[in-house]
Amino acid sequence: MALRKGFRDGDCRAEHLYAELRLPLIRFFMRRVKDRADAEDLTQEVFSRLLNSSNASSPVDPKGFVFQIAINLLRDRGRRGQVRNTALLSDVYFGPVDEIAGEFLEDRDPERVLLGRESVAQVVRALSELNERTRDIYILFRLENMKQHDIASLYGISRSTVEKEIMRVTMHLALRFERESR
Repeated sequence: MALRKGFRDGDCRAEHLYAELRLPLIRFFMRRVKDRADAEDLTQEVFSRLLNSSNASSPVDPKGFVFQIAINLLRDRGRRGQVRNTALLSDVYFGPVDEIAGEFLEDRDPERVLLGRESVAQVVRALSELNERTRDIYILFRLENMKQHDIASLYGISRSTVEKEIMRVTMHLALRFERESR
């Protein structure tokens, strides 16, 4: 894929970015879509969006910008899938299936929902106390299921550093919640 359009001053940089991030993006998408062809299509779409972006000529963090595009692309795809599935299932009568499924769903009383929201808010507050790189590494590893060696290559650091950053956040969260539970 030629990445010349939109990178007037950075033709070499754009081609380098494509060469460097194509395979990590495909792996990123493979963990989420489980189909190689879809992963490659999504990767091409990321670079297409990058070229059409107004920030494409000089993003502050080009690698982070590319992966943010990838995350947004997956979110868009998920939203479209939800709308499509809702439309397909709207005319289906489930009858007994709904009754049986209701027995298996956990009880979602307001107190439990409130406790869950408070827990999420505590985690977000605790993560916001960390520096941006450490927080991003943890989120990529724990929430995005990105492999440590991919994170290391993305940030240009060693895998050992990634492991230490993840351990640092894990300890921070454990100590923070231990203090709050007292």
